[in-house]
Amino acid sequence: MESFRIIHGPNLNLLGQRDPNHYGTLTLEEINEKIRAFAKSKNVKVNILQSNHEGDIIDAIQKSGDGSGIILNPGGFTHSSVAIRDAVEAIDAPVIEVHLSNIYSREPFRRKSLIAPVCLGQISGLGYRGYILALEYFINKNKS
Repeated sequence: MESFRIIHGPNLNLLGQRDPNHYGTLTLEEINEKIRAFAKSKNVKVNILQSNHEGDIIDAIQKSGDGSGIILNPGGFTHSSVAIRDAVEAIDAPVIEVHLSNIYSREPFRRKSLIAPVCLGQISGLGYRGYILALEYFINKNKS
């Protein structure tokens, strides 16, 4: 069974109470349940992690480096973490960067991703559906 890693970055544990205009009203657990349900319907496995700590995110990326794919929402580290960028660049597994909000319609400092240039792609602004679309891409990429 194919397995994919989902990594949620800092402050995503506050979803549902943090700025619903940008992030929606779903909690992280509700988003994770939607991801798990979709994965189950497609007969794939997901391994989900949320961390507020840069080193934990880097460790998870490195440990998943030879897997089927990583879906990464680096949160605030998107704009500041050269270390996470370097971890993504160093592994063989494809990575899709996902953001709940449209980072390009927000404050100027949020419009630059250090991570995106070393990712397969980026999905921004589609809420939790961005995770589903990234997972769907990975599941179907070898079928076409």
